This record gives sequence, structure tokens and C-alpha cells, in this order.
Amino acid sequence: MVSVADVDVLIPAYNRPCALAITLTALIAQTCHSLRVVISDQTEDRPLAEAGEVAAIARILRALGRSMEFHRHVPRRGMAEQRQFLLDQATAPFVLYLADDVVLEPDAIERMLTAIREERCGFVGMALHGLSRVSDVRPHQQDIEFWNGPVQPEVVLPGSQQWARHRLHNAANLWHVQQRLGITSDRQRKYKVAWVGGCCMYDTARLREVGASISGRNCPWTTAVRMCLPGRGSWLVMVAVLLSLRAHTIWSYPPPFPTAPATLPNYCTRQD
Repeated sequence: MVSVADVDVLIPAYNRPCALAITLTALIAQTCHSLRVVISDQTEDRPLAEAGEVAAIARILRALGRSMEFHRHVPRRGMAEQRQFLLDQATAPFVLYLADDVVLEPDAIERMLTAIREERCGFVGMALHGLSRVSDVRPHQQDIEFWNGPVQPEVVLPGSQQWARHRLHNAANLWHVQQRLGITSDRQRKYKVAWVGGCCMYDTARLREVGASISGRNCPWTTAVRMCLPGRGSWLVMVAVLLSLRAHTIWSYPPPFPTAPATLPNYCTRQD
């Protein structure tokens, strides 16, 4: 009998073999070994699995006993459909949606898995550090609300004070907060968020249960802004884990969208 991994790492990918190879390299050293990696490749010409740098890292992961799956998923129909396709492949009790240009520190997945099990919540995120903006200090965007007790459901409404939490994840704000508060790699703090992009772990069953419906199917992309609304049968409580440099982006892009809280990040072209 083939054992089921604790975490399925779901990676939507498109046309960036070098970035994907670096992201996969960070998975080699993860202290959580019970991983299955599933890649949905929407590159329209040469499949990413055939790129030399990606194939080399895939061989290492498989040699270490990590299951690796590449799926060619074309034509492109948008990120919501791409993420739904990945969820359809999931078999693990937890799924980690990971952007294809993110570097994780070795204990990142283990810490997220510990947090989601401790709190018995539906969602844990690890916000990305935009280190290319480390000199851009924005104290007016660095308010943070910690969970000082058990995580509880909350309603986050557009335009509310809670909705404005998204600003904490702009630029290198989170890095500056951690430096100011002296939060080091041996400490873990959970804080309240409006959304987290690029590195998000879900309880698979809860995500499927409360996902917003698109064409009669659950869609975690839409769920990301609706998961805290009441009356959906089950709660997906949002909590983020604050660590010392646990994840950061490889690339730096100009913002591809307005920074309004109603807009979700594009997981293929990370901003930091």
C-alpha cells in the first residue's frame, strides 16, 4: 500500500523553469519529509518537466523519496481554474499552495503544519518577504495584530479595520516588523490577516467543503476572500505564522495590480 503524504505541495507553474527549479530546490531540505509535490504546468511550448534544471531537481527529490507529479494543463483558463485543477489532484489531509518563485527556509512547512494542527483551523499562511524593498521602510503600514490565545472565527468585511491588514504584506513591511520586535528563528508568532499570498496551507477537507462555487465546483481562489464569511457550514479561520525570514520571493516585479484590498495577488508574477 502506498502511504499518503501529510502535505501535498501544489505548484501552479508557467514558463519559468529557472524560478521553478529554485523553488523545488528549497523543498529538498524541508524538515517535513512527508511531502508530495504536484505541479500544474501551463507553459504552452516546451513542458517545464523537460527543462534541464527542473528535471535535475526532480530527480533529487524522487531519490529522497518525495513523490513528484507533473501535469500539463492547457489551455490556460485563469488562476482560479488552475488552482482548482491542483486541488482535484490532492490526496493529502493538508495542501500547500506554493507559488513557483518562492524560496522556503528548511523548517517552513513543518512550522506551518504544526500551527494548523495546533489551532485546528482551516488555513495557515506564511507571508513572503520582499527583500528587494528592504530599504523601503513604511511604518504607516506595519500595524500587526497577534493571536494571543486560541484562534477564533472572525468576520472580515470590505472597508473594515481588519480588511486593512493586507498592507502589512506590502514591500518588506513584515521583515521590518520582525526586526523591530526581535522575532528570531526559534520563535513563532501567529497573527491575524486579511489574506496571504504565495505560500498558503489549507485543511483539504475544509477547503473543499466551504469553497466558493464556480461552475458547480469548489474554487480556492475565490474562497481566499470569502472563507471568513459566516453561514457556510464550516469555518476556515485565517491565521499567519510570523517567523524570521522563512519565505521570500526570488524575483521583484512592479506591482501588476492596484494595492486595493479587494484584489488578490497574482501567483504567477509575484510582487514583493
